[in-house]
Amino acid sequence: MITGVHHKGITVSNLERSIDFYHDVLGLEFVTEPSAVFSGEDLSKGVGVPGTSLRLAILKAGDANVELLEYLAPESPIDTPMPQNALGAQHIAFLVDDIESTMRALEAKGIQFYSPVNVVDEGLLAGWRWVYFSDPDGITLELVEVAYVLEEERRRGLEAYLASRGTKVGA
Repeated sequence: MITGVHHKGITVSNLERSIDFYHDVLGLEFVTEPSAVFSGEDLSKGVGVPGTSLRLAILKAGDANVELLEYLAPESPIDTPMPQNALGAQHIAFLVDDIESTMRALEAKGIQFYSPVNVVDEGLLAGWRWVYFSDPDGITLELVEVAYVLEEERRRGLEAYLASRGTKVGA
């Protein structure tokens, strides 16, 4: 049974540059130091990429880890990250207590955000304040502040959805 999310892996083009960003700029703490080079048939089979050679480092973001992976071989089949609407595209949303002050602090460190903070006060994301930005490779990241949650509205919406599927809440 799944009990949580252990880590989010991000393939980066330069491990040291990404460590500078995720650790020095965003403030994520180290879980592990950067690894030596891993390679071999078992690794290649395990990650599903023939001829794999890679390095990694793991950093902590709250209760989850961010694994930075630099594939030394084989060469990436693409040279830019997928746009957010591409099948399989992903992003990490970092939870913050005060999105406005966090955004100002990161802007002072050179981060450019895609937009001002988006404020949602209606619908299923009511209470969210969010904004997107990119890491040095152009990988999309997000800051999220959850100012409040409309618990009863969410419970009713989820119950209605699950009932339409013939499932009960918690099942």
